[in-house]
Amino acid sequence: MSSHHHHDAPFGTVTPWPIYALGALLLVTLGVVAWERIGHLNAAARPAVQAPALDVLWQRSLRFDDTPTGDIAVTDTATGQTVATFEGQQGFLRGSLRALARSRQRAGQGPEQPFVLTGHTDGRLVLLDPVTGDRINLESFGPTNAAVFARLRQATPIPTSHGGTP
Repeated sequence: MSSHHHHDAPFGTVTPWPIYALGALLLVTLGVVAWERIGHLNAAARPAVQAPALDVLWQRSLRFDDTPTGDIAVTDTATGQTVATFEGQQGFLRGSLRALARSRQRAGQGPEQPFVLTGHTDGRLVLLDPVTGDRINLESFGPTNAAVFARLRQATPIPTSHGGTP
């Protein structure tokens, strides 16, 4: 008698089709993720796709910079003048800017180029990063959050406290 026992595989010698289907699903998922990642890495090389400007009511190019006191200074790049300063937490403002900055960083770009704030005739308010093409539809976050950015439409230069002419 032989001490060797022969055990049959639980599914026999043929691999059942669900195993192949799961393997194929895994490969397709990995392929889609890789395709998306490669596409986003090359986003900086492509010019931002601009939507038709037919419904644009106003536009303003703005830079947002942290100040030594922790505030956020907003500069109109057309005039080079500071038009607003946001004090305190400003969660929505900081979160929106952080999302766009992170995307720029992933694309290997810095903060040099301004963001473009656009008001549309239908009331939409969009913050666009022309470097990456990313956009945030601000009105989607409710009127209170959109109002934080909406006030930048009419913001005029903040008087400096130099007292006198340079």
